[in-house]
Amino acid sequence: MILGVAVALLANALYSAGFVLEKRALAALPALDPRRPLHLLRALASSPGWLLGFTVLGLGFGAQLKVYQLLPIAVAQGVFLSGTVLLIALSAVALGERPGRRELLATGVILLALLAVIGSLGGGDADGNRVGAAAPVLPLLAVCLPCLAFGLLLFLASLRRAGRRHRRSSSGVPYGVALGLLYGVSSLAIKGTSAAFADRSVTAALPELLRGPHPWLLIATGAAGLALSQTALQRCRASVIVPVTTTVSSIFTVIAGTVVFDEHLPTEPLRLALRLGGTALAVLVLLTLPRHDEPSPVPAHQGEPRHATTQ
Repeated sequence: MILGVAVALLANALYSAGFVLEKRALAALPALDPRRPLHLLRALASSPGWLLGFTVLGLGFGAQLKVYQLLPIAVAQGVFLSGTVLLIALSAVALGERPGRRELLATGVILLALLAVIGSLGGGDADGNRVGAAAPVLPLLAVCLPCLAFGLLLFLASLRRAGRRHRRSSSGVPYGVALGLLYGVSSLAIKGTSAAFADRSVTAALPELLRGPHPWLLIATGAAGLALSQTALQRCRASVIVPVTTTVSSIFTVIAGTVVFDEHLPTEPLRLALRLGGTALAVLVLLTLPRHDEPSPVPAHQGEPRHATTQ
């Protein structure tokens, strides 16, 4: 458990640093549109700063793969929520994104949720979970495919609304919800992939893994997530996009993953309350974040009408 939490915190640090590096690089790139994938890929590949951020994110992915071999999925997602706090701090320092009052409240809620989930941990395999267990294919697809479709439709609808004139600038919450569903499915695919390598070598596990849905779900969500997340990061603040994405992804993964992978909740009343309470607090994060950015204040001399002068 201790090793799993430590690796999860390392993954958080890598993910946060990678997102900040990508966000800095995106500011210098032309406007991205996921409906023009070749143009998007060429723009990203031409940026050394973005490629560095992408490499750091890849290291975070490798750490996440290891986490799912060490921790039950609900516990792993609870620890991953702590990355939101680090991301907000890094965004303020490196990107100049100053969080508002409600965003600071959300940070405090996430800290409480993390403490609650960590407090629900038991010793060893106390909840009867087989951490490396694989999921049945049909329940996995029944959960993942509708959520993938809904997430993609929500993102495209938000993109169309943002393109209309006279719309208030979106804070990024709709994009974050859509990406959270996408990355939630990706997390289930990562969990299933890690289970294949839990007690076998790569050469022994690879043929069976390729016959299942996990690597293909991972490739599909990875490709879609690359295009959609970079578009959202370029348009909105990282300190909003990433926390909302992480929270939705964590909630989806905990609820869906606990069922699909048959990982049991704690049986002791106190630990059960901490686990469920931590998840409920994470839900509150979404309720405290504004849907739109506040408009920039207009100087008084610009807001007052001009009066005609007479000679």
